[in-house]
Amino acid sequence: MPLTTRLTQHLRIDHPILSAPMAFAGGGRLASSVTRAGGLGLIGGAYGDPVWIEEQMAAVGNERVGVGFITWNLEQAMERDPGILANVLERKPAMLFLSFGDPSVFAPAIHDADVPLVCQVQTLRDAMNAADCGAAIIVAQGAEAGGHGESRATMTIVPEVADHLARSHPDVLLCAAGGIADGRGLAAALMLGADGVVVGSRLWASEEALVHPAMLEAARGASGDDTIRSSVMDIARQLKWPQRYTASVLKNAFTERWHDDIDGLLAVAESEAERWKTAWQAGDVTTANTFVGEAVGLIDDVQPAEKIIERMVGEAADLLGHKGPKLTR
Repeated sequence: MPLTTRLTQHLRIDHPILSAPMAFAGGGRLASSVTRAGGLGLIGGAYGDPVWIEEQMAAVGNERVGVGFITWNLEQAMERDPGILANVLERKPAMLFLSFGDPSVFAPAIHDADVPLVCQVQTLRDAMNAADCGAAIIVAQGAEAGGHGESRATMTIVPEVADHLARSHPDVLLCAAGGIADGRGLAAALMLGADGVVVGSRLWASEEALVHPAMLEAARGASGDDTIRSSVMDIARQLKWPQRYTASVLKNAFTERWHDDIDGLLAVAESEAERWKTAWQAGDVTTANTFVGEAVGLIDDVQPAEKIIERMVGEAADLLGHKGPKLTR
C-alpha cells in the first residue's frame, strides 16, 4: 500500500523513498527500477563523466528519474566540460541532487531550468545554507551512511534539521539518510520529522546496481562493526576530497595498512593508486574498498530493487499502524 507523506504528494510518487545517487553503482537501470517500484530513482553523476552520464540516462528510457552530482567536483568537471550541468538540466530530470559542497554556485542555473534542487547536508549550518539557496528538499545525512559523509548521527541531525525547517522554511521538505535499510529505519525517519528517506547501501545491494559480485559477497558476510570511515581510498584514487569528508567502506588489508599512516600513503600514492585501481576492476576486496555503510549488517541478500522497496514500505506501514498521512507536518 502507498505510504503517504508530504514528499509523496510533492513528487507524485507512491512511496517516500529516493535512491541515493551512488557514484558508479547508481546507474540508469537501478534508478528506473526504483521509480517503477513507486519511489524515485537517481543516477549518480559522481565525478562528472559526461559519456557515462549520457549512457545511464539513455538506459532509463521514459522513466522519471533525478541526477546527482558531487558539488565540489562538479566545479572541476565544468572546467573540463562547461556544458555538463546544462546538458543534464535540458533533459528535465525529476530533481538535481547536490552533495558535499556549497550549492549556491549552481542553484541559479538549476532554478532557471525549473528543476527542483535537492541538497544533501551533514550539518545544521549546511542545512540552513541549502534552504537559503532555495532547495526544495534537504537530505540530512548521518555518519552511518555508506560512501562519503561526516560525523553527525542520523538520529540527532534529522530532528534538529526538521525543527529548523519547521520554524524558518516550512515549505522545504526533509529526507533522512544514513543507516536506513528496512522498514524500521523508514518508520523511524518519519517519526523523527522527515518526509521521506534516501536509501543507499540497501539498494547498492540490489540486482540492478552496478556493483562487482565480489563486493556484494563481501558485504553479505559483514556487520556494521566491519566498516570504517577513512580517507585512504580517496588518496589511493587520487581524488582531492575536502578534508571534512571521509568515506564509509569495509575494512580490509588496505585500510589496515594505511588508515593510521596517511603520510606514508601519500609518499607512495602513485604506485598505490595503480594497485588500487587494478584491484577495483578485478573485484579484489582485500585491496580495493567496498563502499557501504553501517547498514551492511542488515543486508543478507541481493534482491531486485522493487522487492526491497516493497518490503521496506510494508514493514514501515505495519509499524506506523498505516498512519502515514498523519505524519505530514
